[in-house]
Amino acid sequence: METPRPIADSSSALGPLEKQVLQSVWALGTATVREVLAQGSLWQTYPTIMTTMDRLFKKGLLDRVPDGRAFRYSARFSPAELERATAVNSMRQLLASENASLHLSYLVEAVGEQDSKLLDELLTLVERQRAELKKGGGQ
Repeated sequence: METPRPIADSSSALGPLEKQVLQSVWALGTATVREVLAQGSLWQTYPTIMTTMDRLFKKGLLDRVPDGRAFRYSARFSPAELERATAVNSMRQLLASENASLHLSYLVEAVGEQDSKLLDELLTLVERQRAELKKGGGQ
C-alpha cells in the first residue's frame, strides 16, 4: 500500500467533485475508477475521476493498493471521522491565531443563537474538559 499524506487542512477544502467521489467510495466500500464510474452517479470522464481519486489519496483521504493495472481505493476515514477531523482542524486554526479569544466569543454567540440548550451542553463539555485537565496534572 502506498503511503499517503496524513489528513490535513485540505480535507476541509474539498471541491464538489471530490465530495461526490468520496461519497461513491464510501457507498462501494472499495472501488477502482471504473467501478466509481459504473455506479452511474458521475458523468465525468475516466481521466477526470482518476485524477480526482489521486488527489484524494494525496490529501490523505483515500488509501490505494494495486489492482491489476489500476488502483483499488478505500476511504481512510468514515464520514463521521472526516467530519470530526475537519471540525477539529478548523478549530485549531482559529485558536492558533492571535484573535483566539475573539473566535471563542463568536463560537459562543453562534451556539447561543442556534439553541440555548446547546449553550448548556457547551458549558457541560467545558466543565468536563476542565476536570479532565485537573486530573491529568493540567491547570
